[in-house]
Amino acid sequence: MRKLKLIWDFRGPTNKHTAEHHLIHLKEYINLNKLDIEKTGIETLNEMHSLVYLVVEESKMKSIRDTLKPHRGQIFPS
Repeated sequence: MRKLKLIWDFRGPTNKHTAEHHLIHLKEYINLNKLDIEKTGIETLNEMHSLVYLVVEESKMKSIRDTLKPHRGQIFPS
C-alpha cells in the first residue's frame, strides 16, 4: 500500500520551537486514537522554515487529513 507524508509548515523566527510543540500534539493525537503511525518527525529546512510530518497509509489519509488539516502532502518513498 502506498504511504503519504502529511506536512505542516512553520515559518518565522520561532519556527523550530513551534514545530517541536506541534509534534507533541500530533503524537498525543496518535496515542489517543491508537493509530498505527510509526513515522513522525521534524525537518528544519533553513533558519526560517521547519516542518512537521507524519507518514500514513493512503487508505487512512482522508480521516486524518480532515481532522488534523495538514498544509500539504506528498507520496512517501518506500
